[in-house]
Amino acid sequence: MLIDFFYAMRAARLPVTIPEYLQLLEALRDEVIGPSVDEFYHLAKMTMVKNEAHFDKFDRVFSAYFRGVTEGIDLSKGIPLEWLRKHFERELSPEDRAKLEAMGWDQLMDRIKQLLEEQKERHEGGNKWIGTGGTSPFGAYGDNPAGIRIGQDKSRKRSAVKVWDQREFKDYDDTIELGTRNIKVALRRLRKFARQGAPEVLDLDDTIQATAANAGMLDIKMVPERHNTVKVLLLMDVGGTMDDHVHKVEELFSAAKSEFKHLEFYYFHNCVYDYVWRNNHRRYSEKIPTWDMIRKYNKDYKLIFVGDATMSPYEILQSGGSSEYNNEEPGAEWLSRLTHAFPSFAWVNPEPVGVWPYRQSIGIIQQLMGNRMFPMSLQGLEAAMRLLSK
Repeated sequence: MLIDFFYAMRAARLPVTIPEYLQLLEALRDEVIGPSVDEFYHLAKMTMVKNEAHFDKFDRVFSAYFRGVTEGIDLSKGIPLEWLRKHFERELSPEDRAKLEAMGWDQLMDRIKQLLEEQKERHEGGNKWIGTGGTSPFGAYGDNPAGIRIGQDKSRKRSAVKVWDQREFKDYDDTIELGTRNIKVALRRLRKFARQGAPEVLDLDDTIQATAANAGMLDIKMVPERHNTVKVLLLMDVGGTMDDHVHKVEELFSAAKSEFKHLEFYYFHNCVYDYVWRNNHRRYSEKIPTWDMIRKYNKDYKLIFVGDATMSPYEILQSGGSSEYNNEEPGAEWLSRLTHAFPSFAWVNPEPVGVWPYRQSIGIIQQLMGNRMFPMSLQGLEAAMRLLSK
């Protein structure tokens, strides 16, 4: 079984070796872990993967190879599983939905604090307590247009204004094979060439002239290689609704890394707040203050946001509006600071243009960006690069 797992990793072009595989077998023989799929996952990653850049690829191989092995294993943590068991789902009438949407941000947060103090047991199917399958703004697997999600596996209707559980996101794979060269062609519109470095490229015209002036004796002339000197700061939304666009963003990320020599990238979720991160596996332990990022790079960097701008309006306009933590300042304030620090900026949105008018948050982001939002299409990318080239 494990030898096939080893070959599966090799087939996925993970740089795993036989000594590492033998080390994994030795650890299993010595019973360094218990009979747990979760513990085996961490042991295999620790012994077989030596570079964090391959963590995401390993996760995909592990998930595909061991799919179904974890069935029947209780992996629940934190909130009791019996509170969160999904028995049914309910649909709201337009009148009920309108009433629930009328609940303001402050009311929502004050109410959940009160319920957490009062509730003592599991509840399901209602409209008041923290539970499952109901119309309460608090819980899992229910139906509410603007609630707080607690203990639910993945998003369903994407209407939660805050998510109680810590979520893990994956880095975008910058080595993905591009199915088309169109993205690279579009990005090449953003270029500013200069000759830099040591003279290592043949200057044919100068060589011919120097040779002729030297009575036919070959006189080779070299010049520094031409490089694209454009500097790009790439901020990418990850997780949540962006899961639908992973392949598109990975193509763009791969193309950007090959086209721009001076490329810096960071991740954020939904909207930029007071910190960003470089590695999604360490997003909680290695936070990078946004102020530090602003101070680190000069204003000659071209700032490109990549995100679907699909979120609750609270996340942009409200202090404490982040779906994951209580941010002291609204996202709109941080977007304003970033666009002021880097005057040449654009927002690339993978969502189809046809849905933009129906997403309130997209309209807000468009306004904050001064209508510098472009679709992630060939024409959209070309338009964005032309704007950034000015």
